[in-house]
Amino acid sequence: MTKNILILKGSPRENGNSSTLADQVQAGARGAGGEVESVYLHGLEINPCDGCYFCAGTGICAVEDDMQILYPKLRQADAIVLASPIYWFTYSAQLKLCIDRWLALETKDGNELRGKQIGIVLSYGDRDIYSSGGINAIHTFQSMFRYIGAEIIGTVHGSASEAGEIKNQSNLMEEAYKLGIKLVSNGINK
Repeated sequence: MTKNILILKGSPRENGNSSTLADQVQAGARGAGGEVESVYLHGLEINPCDGCYFCAGTGICAVEDDMQILYPKLRQADAIVLASPIYWFTYSAQLKLCIDRWLALETKDGNELRGKQIGIVLSYGDRDIYSSGGINAIHTFQSMFRYIGAEIIGTVHGSASEAGEIKNQSNLMEEAYKLGIKLVSNGINK
């Protein structure tokens, strides 16, 4: 069975460091036989959640924008990779907008992302995961996916400032590649 991997890139820079690491995850997953789709969130129109709770009674989000394209992709994915730079002590606004809209995936039986496998990819300018705020993003993801009932399979993070600079860190590039392989080779918990 072929596994479907959805990568959500939350960087405003298409060739930024978190995107570069996400591309390595993609290469590893494809090399292991997975089907991978990568979505550049900054290029989409994703509006904030209105908090109207229309989705609570219908399972459908009332906000008409590009999230309507992403909902089926999120539901069909066996694994989801969230890639983001750390901006102001957490993950990017682009990724936050998308995640906030996951409210529409809540059902009376739980979240539709339950059982999915999750990969996390982060880059930050500071040398330290704590002073950069990267640890805040990791803690948020841990809490979020514990609530949803999805398993974080791996987290890859590292320091780099200039776009593409992370390519010089071969150990980190290899770690991201291996995360892609792991997402395909692990059992599916659906």
